[in-house]
Amino acid sequence: MRVRILGVGMGPQHVTAEGAEALRGVDYVVAADKGGDDHLLAARREIARAYGVEVVAVPDPERDRDDPADYGRAVHDWHAARVDAYETVLRERGGTAAFLVWGDPSLYDSTIRVVEQLATRLPLEYDVLPGIGAPQLLAARHRIVLHPVGRPVHLTTARRLREDIAAGQTNLVVMLGSMPDLTGLEDWWIWWGANLGTESEELVAGRVGDVRAEVLAARDRVKVAAGWVMDAYLLRGPA
Repeated sequence: MRVRILGVGMGPQHVTAEGAEALRGVDYVVAADKGGDDHLLAARREIARAYGVEVVAVPDPERDRDDPADYGRAVHDWHAARVDAYETVLRERGGTAAFLVWGDPSLYDSTIRVVEQLATRLPLEYDVLPGIGAPQLLAARHRIVLHPVGRPVHLTTARRLREDIAAGQTNLVVMLGSMPDLTGLEDWWIWWGANLGTESEELVAGRVGDVRAEVLAARDRVKVAAGWVMDAYLLRGPA
């Protein structure tokens, strides 16, 4: 039994040559089905269809969102439930399966952790192929380098943004979550993008105090056009 974890960037046009070769050699793709209008499942189906690969959709377990303070426990339990669900499919079907990961598997994605746990239960081998992550595409779209010369870039989430700024971070790539409150950051600069690599993509860049309203309006347009918003942005403090 084999599992291949394939980064697929922001959609079919970002599948690498290495990823395409891997897809041609798998028996099926395992994909979480969140129900309703699941745009990620639709994207995975589109990719799999291009390579003639069956998609096995697995109902995604519900995640407990009632207690934000216990976020870590909720995610742990959610991952454990996913392991149980995927184990059933892999035991029944065997062969070579693929998980198609939006962006790159190394960035804010649980698939590697889930497959690691599966490997303790099943006689399987697995490998990981990289994809184009949102930070890379964001930088390319805005034609920028993510960090000043010789300086670091801090990768974080929207829910941790204020904490990281308070800790002294001044050059941050922010992923996951809704647009945060940027109050007090008016003199910072932002390079923002939503639904990168899709037909509904929007980009805004400038001083936060000047473009905040434009960002919010762009998010609204994306929501109307696509029905969902996935944004990422670089925030840089004043020099």
